[in-house]
Amino acid sequence: MDQFVVPQFIDVEDKIFGPVTTRQFLILLIAGLFLFVVFKLADTSLFIFFLATVGGSALILAFVKINGQSFHYFLLNLFQTLRRPSRRIWYKMDTKEELDQLRKIEKVELPEKISTVPNLSYSRLRDLALSVNTGGYYKPEE
Repeated sequence: MDQFVVPQFIDVEDKIFGPVTTRQFLILLIAGLFLFVVFKLADTSLFIFFLATVGGSALILAFVKINGQSFHYFLLNLFQTLRRPSRRIWYKMDTKEELDQLRKIEKVELPEKISTVPNLSYSRLRDLALSVNTGGYYKPEE
């Protein structure tokens, strides 16, 4: 019989160097290149603003995990949930004619006494349970 190797730890990302994964490295590289361009083209106050916003966003996207998921998966799930709510409520507005018709319908009266389940003795319950547990092979003596 052939034996197959089952891959394990498939949810672990590949590491480039140290604890930094490929995804984290690319996010930080793109943010670093953008900040370098802003540093060369903009004044100091604008650079500090972009450093705080873009750099902080890049660090959050690269390293923060929520419930074991990367932050960008969390954001995608958040946007999908906000775009498509799970609860759908139908507000039907009845017209006056429909309400009048509903008022005219006679109410059906329920019978006062509902048939009750017969009381079973302990031995009868035991026989039924044994019959169910054995899949019908046990036949109680009748």
